[in-house]
Amino acid sequence: MRDRDFKDNVYGQLARIGQALASPRRLELLDLLCQGPRTVERLAGQIGMSVAATSHHLQALRGARLVEGAKQGQFVEYRLAGDDVCEFFVRLRGLGESRLAEIEQVTRLYLESRNALEPVDRAALLARVRKGEVTVLDVRPAEEYRAGHIPGARSVPLADLKRRLSELPRQGEVVAYCRGPYCVMAVEAVAMLRKAGFKAVRMEEGVADWRARDWPLEQGESST
Repeated sequence: MRDRDFKDNVYGQLARIGQALASPRRLELLDLLCQGPRTVERLAGQIGMSVAATSHHLQALRGARLVEGAKQGQFVEYRLAGDDVCEFFVRLRGLGESRLAEIEQVTRLYLESRNALEPVDRAALLARVRKGEVTVLDVRPAEEYRAGHIPGARSVPLADLKRRLSELPRQGEVVAYCRGPYCVMAVEAVAMLRKAGFKAVRMEEGVADWRARDWPLEQGESST
């Protein structure tokens, strides 16, 4: 094999990953699958596309060996091909945030429109969460919580939060998190908590960020 052939072959293989990721919806699918496995139908509902279109995007990701699918009864369930895929996604997100000012601009615009832009010492907040000094709420759907959650977090899906406010301690601070910095469920949860009189803040980091730092996660039912 000639030198040029070798390089063209290797870089051509790497380009398969770039081609598979050249779609906003596929990136969103990876973000969702970082939370845990789920069916095509479930993913379709969460990204607002038809099952057929979602399956097409998943097949592109599967062709680049980024996801895997397996038959579960009448449904096909997809999962990431490995934890390294989630770590890659988090690093790609970080690269985009550091190189593309537009990401910060659109995020700021959205948070300002929701009155959710506030100064938060992220490092200090993470340290308090890890030490168990605050009440941590996981407001994602319950199946995502069971697949993996921050140690000590309570599962209170956003749809259930209003009727479960009486379960939460009034003393101290409540920290809500969801899927990561682009997930809006925690924004809505904090607004609801503050309206009810709680001292609440949003944590941008989610399970994918926790895993990328090689911090331990828990699985199973809700902590109390």
